[in-house]
Amino acid sequence: MTQTAELSHLFRSLKAPAAARALPKLAERARAEEWTYERFAEALLGSETSSREAHGGESRIRAARFPSRKTLEEFDWTFQHSVKKDVLLHLAQLDFLLGKENVVLLGPPGTGKTHLAIALGIRACLAGHRVLFATATEWVARLLDAQRLGRLSDELRRLGRAPLAIVDEVGYVPFDPEAAKLMFLLVSSRYERASVVMTSNKPFSAWGEVFGDDVVATAMIDRLVHHAEILSLKGDSYRLRGKELAGARLRPDENAQLR
Repeated sequence: MTQTAELSHLFRSLKAPAAARALPKLAERARAEEWTYERFAEALLGSETSSREAHGGESRIRAARFPSRKTLEEFDWTFQHSVKKDVLLHLAQLDFLLGKENVVLLGPPGTGKTHLAIALGIRACLAGHRVLFATATEWVARLLDAQRLGRLSDELRRLGRAPLAIVDEVGYVPFDPEAAKLMFLLVSSRYERASVVMTSNKPFSAWGEVFGDDVVATAMIDRLVHHAEILSLKGDSYRLRGKELAGARLRPDENAQLR
């Protein structure tokens, strides 16, 4: 067996295909630059580790079931300047996950809350954390199904093992008493155990209407904000940026037809 064949066999045994692909060029460079054995080993193992982290990150992103793929790099900070960029970049370092803290994004529809929530979730996936994403109504439906099957406690424990759960669009549809109870149980089951990123188009002062009960709303807010970063987004719809000018270019009769 030649040396190349032997190395290929060893890489297959170790299930290290990225290192196998990187070996020829790294070996050539190592000889040319007279690397130490330690430096060569570090570079070779690093290529495999980076490949595995990237592959695992993509798998976690798919498993999270984000409705779309959004990143902080794509966010239009010039349009949405009510939230400080340095605060989001600090959150993107994911210290809040290590501290089992929460992030709450409040603001009118279209101001970028979901974009930022997904961006933080993707950062967490790429960093090796399991993430769960769903709208508030989807979370409630999931927990109602578990409750009907008599598995609610088991489901809450299972969900609690994910370091990050993202609850999007709280407030778009008011909760009935049972739904409000289930949402409270979801947040409470993660209290000081794992992190929640939650978005809402309603200020905390209106959560009594959202949850149909001021007492439940107060308890929910208490669970969320005890250890949390609260970000209030303001301004016009982020999704409609640039469209006002296009609308202004229409003839008056065309504008009337769009109303």
